[in-house]
Amino acid sequence: MLFVSIPVADLQRSKEFFAKLGFGFHPGFTDETAACMLIGEQASVMLVSHQKFAELAKLPMADPATHTLALYCFSVSSREEVNTVAEAALAAGGVEADGLEDYGFMCSRSFYDLDGQGWQVMWMDPAAAQQCPEEFATSMQDADAPA
Repeated sequence: MLFVSIPVADLQRSKEFFAKLGFGFHPGFTDETAACMLIGEQASVMLVSHQKFAELAKLPMADPATHTLALYCFSVSSREEVNTVAEAALAAGGVEADGLEDYGFMCSRSFYDLDGQGWQVMWMDPAAAQQCPEEFATSMQDADAPA
């Protein structure tokens, strides 16, 4: 299992933002200081109040407006859903970081959440996920080549 903790200025506002993107929260790991956002069966993001995060971290918290500590990427089930989730993020107050990047076998869009954290929503062809991107691209070119 993977739990990633990120600081948020206003926990309730962040929960509402991510709920608009389709995420749910585990009630057993959610209280007034933190919310466990479910990403998949084995991964969660802990949205943690600044005060709680300061208790957990040994080093000072960085300002996401001036420093990038991580980029958070999650996958969705279709290329259409990439746009749906990105548009929901923008409608909920997020800021677009990158428009659509389409590589054929994979596409993505990036945005900043309400706290300035960088997120990327992406889709990858399931066959490409089983191979490295170069091998998949080569196999697709070979399939398109005239016999």
